[in-house]
Amino acid sequence: MPAGSDPQPLPSLPRTWRPFGVRIAVIGFGVMLLVVCAAAWYGFDDSVRERFNVLQRITVLLMGAGLGACGWALARARVTAEMESLVVVNGFRTRQLDWEQVLAIHLPDGAPWATLDLADGTTISAMAFQGSDGARARDGVRQVRALINREASPDR
Repeated sequence: MPAGSDPQPLPSLPRTWRPFGVRIAVIGFGVMLLVVCAAAWYGFDDSVRERFNVLQRITVLLMGAGLGACGWALARARVTAEMESLVVVNGFRTRQLDWEQVLAIHLPDGAPWATLDLADGTTISAMAFQGSDGARARDGVRQVRALINREASPDR
């Protein structure tokens, strides 16, 4: 075993991991954008506001809703380990994987997020473990790896 790679204790199940920095950024920038846009709108005098027609107002609202939907998709990423499966939520897609389907999890240095190697030869992203979260993400990856190894052990 490499130095500093003490065996990770198994987390109690069910256990959910979520990104931290991404959620803070989405909430922070979303609130700031909303405040700036509202202040700008109410900072205009009535003659400027009257020059915006209904279509322009709807367009601005739809753009705001689109940005909100993108932020929500980023912020809702999570990985939940249950007794019988691993549930991976990335954006608006949810995948429920049996433990037998998951072979490994990796978070290489410099990677934006972790990846799961699956038994069918494919990989999927696990955006709940963001590389920018540092030790928090690495600890979560170690915990999931311990669960994968537990599931793969022959004495189970």
